Amino acid sequence: MIPLQLFGESFTFAFKALIQNKLRSILSLLGITIGIFSIIAVFTFIDSFQLSLQKDVNNLGSNVIYIEKWPWTFGKDYPWWKYWDRPQPTMNELEFIQKKCKSAEASAFTFGNNSTVEYLNNSVDNVSVNGISEEYNHVVNWVQIDKGRYFTPNEFNGGNNVAIIGCDVASGLFGSDDAMGKYIKVLGRKVLVVAVMKKQGESKLSDINMDVSVLLPANFERTLLDMRNRWMPKILLVKAKEGVTNAQLISELRGVMRSVRELKPEQEDNFALNESSMVSKNFTSLFDIVAVIGWVIGGFSILVGGIGIANIMFVSVKERTSLIGIQKSLGAKNYFILTQFIIEAILLSLIGGILGILIDGTAVLIGNANDMGLVLTFSNVMLGITISVLIGLISGFIPAYTASQLDPVEAIRSTY
Repeated sequence: MIPLQLFGESFTFAFKALIQNKLRSILSLLGITIGIFSIIAVFTFIDSFQLSLQKDVNNLGSNVIYIEKWPWTFGKDYPWWKYWDRPQPTMNELEFIQKKCKSAEASAFTFGNNSTVEYLNNSVDNVSVNGISEEYNHVVNWVQIDKGRYFTPNEFNGGNNVAIIGCDVASGLFGSDDAMGKYIKVLGRKVLVVAVMKKQGESKLSDINMDVSVLLPANFERTLLDMRNRWMPKILLVKAKEGVTNAQLISELRGVMRSVRELKPEQEDNFALNESSMVSKNFTSLFDIVAVIGWVIGGFSILVGGIGIANIMFVSVKERTSLIGIQKSLGAKNYFILTQFIIEAILLSLIGGILGILIDGTAVLIGNANDMGLVLTFSNVMLGITISVLIGLISGFIPAYTASQLDPVEAIRSTY
């Protein structure tokens, strides 16, 4: 019962301190509130962005190697002239990889350009129109069908005029009407819509946005585009078998590609082998910098708030000196007085911290109402509470220790 009594008294004194010294309390708690808000907001942003990045990595495929003309990352000395004349990947090279690469579970080829897609009087501009080979949906995870079906083997082999469209393309062309079974105009040809993809949003790791994309069988799209166009992006995608590391797959793919392109031992690779981790690793240093900025901003605010709480506690000790003397004369131990004031300081700090967390929670709700995908994790909430408790403990210890060491006789005589 004594701990409950101690907590109850401390809470009452803390509440009275807030009421009696409104302006001073508000200014002090404001520092804690801003500090906790800043720190939690930064970590909420980092966690949310990391979750979004992880989703993009999963969609790109953490075990998928992208064979392209250009590398995704460059060193300080960027020899762009070496990449300029590199040949683009081809569908013939896809067939060679499928025959020779033993580490591959699935492989695909994709290419395309941006174009305007039309249906009757409606049109959607700047749509990414991509030709894909049969195993494309086995290599990457972003072909997520909402309505309809994936292309059949016969449609791939025969180059049928069928299409899978993104949700934004569907809403732009058909509004609330059903797109299934209707013909749209793509690259000057009519194609039958056989599927609409789920809404996925724009990728943080690449310029891929399946919501404004149209997928066509590669054998059909290659009849609509000039495959010799050096500016048209072409990519070979190879997914590793289970148990095969990316390093092992890259090593084998390098040998296969050098073989199919008949490169001599002394010649450099004229292709790039890219993987999703190359891009995601670049964000690590950015996250570290943002975290440091958050701690610095939050730290200054918390320091100000901590000094304010210590000031409140010193005033509280001064105002209650005679009461402390009476408590001691009635048998209250030093540790009881010490604990009483420390709990009071912690409660004051917690109020500021909880306010900061509530502001963060409100910001997350508003952000998610605008499709920002923010996440306030339990660990971040606990971080805010822990920091608040520590600040209260540190700020309140000296005033509490001072109160616990008061001489009861002298304290009772106090006329403050």
